[in-house]
Parts: sequence; C-alpha cells; structure tokens
Amino acid sequence: MGRKAGAMYINPKKYGSLAKPCMKEMITYLNCLSLNQVNDEKCVRQKELLGACMEAQTTNKRKSWGSINYHLQRLNRGRK
Repeated sequence: MGRKAGAMYINPKKYGSLAKPCMKEMITYLNCLSLNQVNDEKCVRQKELLGACMEAQTTNKRKSWGSINYHLQRLNRGRK
C-alpha cells in the first residue's frame, strides 16, 4: 500500500480552499444569525442570497476531469 518512490504527487487538501463559491454569502448569513441571537426572521435577505448562490452552483454541472494525481500518473506513464 502507498505510493511508489519517485512518483509525482500533489496534496489535493492544500488546494482545496480555492473553489468555495458561496463562502461569502454563508459567512454573511452566519454573522447575521449570531448578531440576532439565531433569529431567522431578521436574516431573510442573507438567507435568500445564500439559497440563490447554492441553487446556481447545482445547475452548473460540469464534467469532472478526475483528480489531478490521476492525470499526473497518466502523464508520467507516457514519459517512460
């Protein structure tokens, strides 16, 4: 088990923070909730913005290319 010595590898967790599309809306909604003692009626606008952002993300279904490490291994095989 494990990786072969000398194989290329990128830690995907290091770059996991790059694609967080609705983070700003979620933070504003959570801040609103904390300022209003978890009173949801006062945070309707932020909740709608977060819901709209999340709906937009589910409609953007793009084709997955697989993991970057899979492609690195594939390129490395062709180089040998």
